[in-house]
Amino acid sequence: MSLPPAPARSSPLDLDAIWEALQSAHFGLAVFASDRRLIAANGRLKALFDRASKTLSPGEALDAFLLALARTHEAVVETKPQRWAADLAAALWHEEAREVAMADGRVLEFLPSRDEVGRLVLSVQDITRLKRGERALQAAKDLAETANLTKSRFLRAANHDLRQPLATLKILIYTCLSLSDEAARREALHAMDVSVEVMEDLIRALLHIGQLDAGNIVPRKTTFPAATLLDRLRIQFEPLARDKGLILDVLPCALPIVTDKALLERVLANLVANAITYTPVGRVTVACVGDGTHCRIEVRDTGPGIAPDEQERIFEEFYRVGRAEDGQRKRLGLGLSIAKRISELAGHPILLESRLGEGSTFSIQVPLGDVWQSEVAETEISEMLAGQFAGLPVLVIEDDADLRRVLTGLLQRWGMEVTACARLAEVEAAIESGALEPLLVLSDYRLSGDERGTEVCARLRAHLGADLPCVIVTADADPESHARIRDLGFPVLTKPISPPGLRVLMHRLLYETTEMLPAEPQSHQGGE
Repeated sequence: MSLPPAPARSSPLDLDAIWEALQSAHFGLAVFASDRRLIAANGRLKALFDRASKTLSPGEALDAFLLALARTHEAVVETKPQRWAADLAAALWHEEAREVAMADGRVLEFLPSRDEVGRLVLSVQDITRLKRGERALQAAKDLAETANLTKSRFLRAANHDLRQPLATLKILIYTCLSLSDEAARREALHAMDVSVEVMEDLIRALLHIGQLDAGNIVPRKTTFPAATLLDRLRIQFEPLARDKGLILDVLPCALPIVTDKALLERVLANLVANAITYTPVGRVTVACVGDGTHCRIEVRDTGPGIAPDEQERIFEEFYRVGRAEDGQRKRLGLGLSIAKRISELAGHPILLESRLGEGSTFSIQVPLGDVWQSEVAETEISEMLAGQFAGLPVLVIEDDADLRRVLTGLLQRWGMEVTACARLAEVEAAIESGALEPLLVLSDYRLSGDERGTEVCARLRAHLGADLPCVIVTADADPESHARIRDLGFPVLTKPISPPGLRVLMHRLLYETTEMLPAEPQSHQGGE
């Protein structure tokens, strides 16, 4: 905006009318003469400021007004007031727009314009809402970018961790095909079963880690014998170590420990896999050392060792020490990065001791637990419960024919009398015929159509008794979904079902308590 030269004014009433209109404008307006002294300012400009508005009188200098803004602390000033005011005045006089942050949280935009005779027309408006909107958009953009990075990191982690048990399975399958001894074949099949179980736990743990990244999951700490975890590591990695010509020593440990079992297993699995990868000859040892209050779990190797200047960098994503050996597949350099992230989530940082030419020792320290609160191994529980379900009538509700057949076969092998249905109509028909009086119900959550297992079980309880034990099975691992089902009065199992875990849950429902269990009984499902 520019004002016409004073001599050209033909009617003073016209300019008065214009200025009167500008008094009601939604923005502040001031006119400074060529000597930087104020000619006039509208009421809106004065209303935008507090004590500094006293300097907005005709004849006052632009620099004095800006200096008052700084000295009264109305504006956010990070340098000396004189320097801030001088810099801002120079910028405005050269028609450079500026945004000024105010101490009360507002943001004001100063828009200058010079006319042909050197006068400065300065408009000032409150752009706080606009800036907040910009910040919200930027925050949303940053959140989306973080989510994309988290997703990419999650997919890399899943790819890395799932390859380990798959590699074990390939070796075991190849070995099993050439075995003629029945005992050796059974041992190989058992090792394969453990590898599949490890993959199942990996998928669950990786999903939990993704939720942990989002801040939705808190690690679930339980007390359990360290031996159960170490035995799984031995079965998982012994074939790989043997295939490479290494000795894997997993030393016995009877100490009970307190931590999230699934997260700790992922850390140790990555440490053992890393040790086997980078140890050309010799052995890898896994051992526990107790000091009265804590148990230090160590993974030692006879590898080349790690130089001091690399001992921090090895935990970075994609960082690899040295060059890959001839014939060795190039590694992604993710194992130790994953281990470090998970260990921090679990609250147990990784320690490293290494010297070149003497190997490395990675260790993680966890609290000792009370042996009387320690969980019993699933296989031990499963054996103790053998024969307890013989002749027990059970109803299976599952719309997937293959899964219904497999689950029916499993329960029948345990001696149970199974009635299998696919939907509510089949259940109601069996009840009306008088052929259905189950003592336990296992139902899928999402049945065909819009049917839900919780609704079917609620109808069964209304007909057969409110104390009828019912278990809901779902492929949805979302904790909120599980909580909603438990709020309806049903314990939950996550697919794929662990047979030992299912047996434990059935035993508790039928023989220990009639109350709904708060969570799945599998001790290996940490973080849920």
